[in-house]
Amino acid sequence: MSELRPRIGLFSACMIVMGSIIGSGIFKKVAPMTLKLQSEKWVLLCWLVAGIVTLFATLTYAEVASRTAQTGGLYSYLREMYGKWVSYLYGWSCFSIIQTASIASIAYVFAESVLGVFPNLSLVLSVKLIAIFSILLLSFINFLGVIFGALVENIFTVLKILGIILVIILGFHSSLPPEPVEVVKNSLPFTGGALVPALFSAMLGAFWAYDGFNNVGFLGGEVIQPRKNIPLALVLGVIAVLVIYLLVNLAYFHAFSVKEISTVANQKGLIFAVEMVKRIYGNGWAKIISLLLMASTFGATNSSILASSRIYYAMAKDKVFFSIFQRVHPRFGTPSVALLAQAIWASLLVLLGSFDELTDMLIFASFAFYGLGAFGLFRLRKTSQSAFTVPSWIPLSYGFFCFLLVFVNIWEAPKQALVGAILVFSGLPLVWLISRSYFASVAQESTGK
Repeated sequence: MSELRPRIGLFSACMIVMGSIIGSGIFKKVAPMTLKLQSEKWVLLCWLVAGIVTLFATLTYAEVASRTAQTGGLYSYLREMYGKWVSYLYGWSCFSIIQTASIASIAYVFAESVLGVFPNLSLVLSVKLIAIFSILLLSFINFLGVIFGALVENIFTVLKILGIILVIILGFHSSLPPEPVEVVKNSLPFTGGALVPALFSAMLGAFWAYDGFNNVGFLGGEVIQPRKNIPLALVLGVIAVLVIYLLVNLAYFHAFSVKEISTVANQKGLIFAVEMVKRIYGNGWAKIISLLLMASTFGATNSSILASSRIYYAMAKDKVFFSIFQRVHPRFGTPSVALLAQAIWASLLVLLGSFDELTDMLIFASFAFYGLGAFGLFRLRKTSQSAFTVPSWIPLSYGFFCFLLVFVNIWEAPKQALVGAILVFSGLPLVWLISRSYFASVAQESTGK
């Protein structure tokens, strides 16, 4: 049977890191965050803290990748750390909701951007049809070869970075006087015990915009010199995104007051970056930003499709998923069945239209797995060598933060967390049907036999 081969260099790996992170979040999340906190400084602090936490995560997983860079990313890391139980639950969660719903969600925003730029298309095409078409098109491109998928990622990541730089320039260039601020600037409308939940709630928007940093790890077996290039790509890519995000948010607050940003947040369907440019510079510039938002979300959808399909390939090779998912196309060298199944399920989620709610339910699960991976690094240190080692307080800090975020999420939304837990563990009956020997192998691992 054909195997996946290393074809992705350092530049493409960096573009995958940045392309996976930068989607629609940076263009829209500042508005709901400002509405919640009513303070420029607190919003900027949320972006900075979320960026530093993501950098801690990046350094942690850079060391993990330098020790065990395999196809499947976090799935493979968790398998090395804790065995098949934990890794399977993570992989199943990715297929059922986490990754496929992310693909559906970003593709949906892309489709909205398309109709925003070309409104006449709405006469013949709906948002959902455009979103599904983009998922199928990008899945086909990635089916043709990882080089094609990486090329698309390189092009659209460069375009989205140029788009964000344009937003930054336009924001700082704005000469319109801000409206009078009716709220007390740089203060929180919360007291006592409500402060921390409010900050965490607002920070979730920033974490959404930073999410995806680890996607390049899913391609571990296809990156040239993965133990060197994946850590480098992670660190360089996340630092670049952190700087870009802080600059663009500073530009937002330079152009608009807290009150104006909050007003935009209260109007459904508006994307803040587009609305800001529209109000200051007119429809022409707003169209340009919308086009660049299209490029951003198209590239982010591509990145998720490219990387996520490798998880299910790795699961099938471990005999905890349908064996057909490990099939590699003999000519194109891509996990063809995994790409097809992922495209079908993500398209169904678009039709159901409930992917945003489902990803909210599973955000606590995502960070639970991230935290387990951070603490699992100490297990890997006992069994592997690495030329790249971070101070122990970094993975410890990140791991504790992940579980704190999980606790706050459960406390604030217990019903959603319960549904999320049910969705995570719903994969256990499936794995029993796929391989009855699975539980026996897990038992042997636990006893060391």
